[in-house]
Amino acid sequence: MIDSIRSWINGGWSKGREEIGKRPDGLQVALAGLLVEAACSDDRFDTAEPEVIARLLERRFNLSHPDAYALLAAGESAASEAAELFRFTKTINERLSFARRVELIEMLWEVAYSDGVLNEYEDSLLRRVGGLIYVPDRERGMARHRVFKRLGLDPES
Repeated sequence: MIDSIRSWINGGWSKGREEIGKRPDGLQVALAGLLVEAACSDDRFDTAEPEVIARLLERRFNLSHPDAYALLAAGESAASEAAELFRFTKTINERLSFARRVELIEMLWEVAYSDGVLNEYEDSLLRRVGGLIYVPDRERGMARHRVFKRLGLDPES
C-alpha cells in the first residue's frame, strides 16, 4: 500500500495487479479515458476497439485480462462523464514524463487505426491531445509511423 502511494506521488506507472486493486488510480483512469475518447471520436465503438484498448492497458500496466477490462470500464465511465479532455490531460501532464506522453500518443494511434481507417475526427482528437500534453507535431508524426510499422500498415494510406 505504501509503495502504491509512493508510486502515485512520484508519478510512476503501476507495476501490476496488486497496485490497481479494486480501484484504478487517477493516471490509469485518465489514460483509459483518453483511449476510449479516441475510440469513440468517430461516433462508433466497434468490437475491435475495446479489445485493442484492453490489450494496451494490459501491456502498459501489466494487468490481468479481467483487470484490464475493469480499467476499460472505468475509462468508459470517466469519458462519459467528462465534458472536456482537460480533465484527463491535466493528470497526464502532472504524472508522466515526456517519453511516457509520447508512448500514450502511440497508444492513441493504435486505437485510432484499430478499424484500419483514420477518421478525420480521430485525427483531430490526436492533434488536440498532442497539443494538450505538449507532444509536438513532429513527435506525434514519428509515433504514428512507429505504430504503422508495428501494425504492418502502409504509411501512405
